[in-house]
Amino acid sequence: MTRATNNRAVKHRKIKKLAKGFKHSARKRIRTAKEALLHQGQYQYVGRKKKKRDFHKLWIMRINAACRERELTYKDFMHKLKEVNIELNKKMLADIAVNDPDTFDAIVDKINIDQK
Repeated sequence: MTRATNNRAVKHRKIKKLAKGFKHSARKRIRTAKEALLHQGQYQYVGRKKKKRDFHKLWIMRINAACRERELTYKDFMHKLKEVNIELNKKMLADIAVNDPDTFDAIVDKINIDQK
């Protein structure tokens, strides 16, 4: 029959490996490292949500800048897009505004023609 062993060393090694790069005792002491790892998980969770907010704000800024060059406001542009039934999300509109200004001009022209 095999002997049961204490896996404490294995668990400690795993915790220390995950805590690499932490400062001071947070990487050296097991109890402190465990606590630091719990906080790290909370920061990661919040960071994933914040990343989405940051990208959303970036897309709006880019669309707004492109609209201002064409003497429109962001609010009016988005409202007219809905009226004309052009269904492009903000990510695609921001990409078009930055990388393909001619296509963005065509979208603005389409909005202005249909509004008259």
